[in-house]
Amino acid sequence: MKVFVGGLVAVFLGIIGIFTFFGDFLHLLAGAVPLMLLVGGAMAAYLGYDEVKDQVKLPFLKKGEQPAQEASDEDVSKYKEELEKYKAEVEKLKAELEKKSSSEEQ
Repeated sequence: MKVFVGGLVAVFLGIIGIFTFFGDFLHLLAGAVPLMLLVGGAMAAYLGYDEVKDQVKLPFLKKGEQPAQEASDEDVSKYKEELEKYKAEVEKLKAELEKKSSSEEQ
C-alpha cells in the first residue's frame, strides 16, 4: 500500500513539474531524442549485422575455421571409456560428500 501511495504521489508531482517547467521539459526532450535515436540505431545495426552474419556464409568472415571432422569408431570408443571413467569418479565423489555430510549431522 505504501508503494502504491508513493507511486501516486510521484506521478502527481511529475505532472505538476512538467506543467511548471514545460519549456525546460521540451528543451530536455529535444536533447534526449537524438541521443535515443543514436543509441537505438546503433543497437539495431549491431543486431542486424549479427543476423546477416548468421544467415549469409561469407568466406572472409570466418577465416581459419575448419569444418568439423567425423570421429572414427576408435575415437568414439575411447571417448565412451573416458566418459564412463568420469561418471564413476563423480559417483565416488558424491558418495564421499554424502558420507561427510551425514557424519557432520550426527
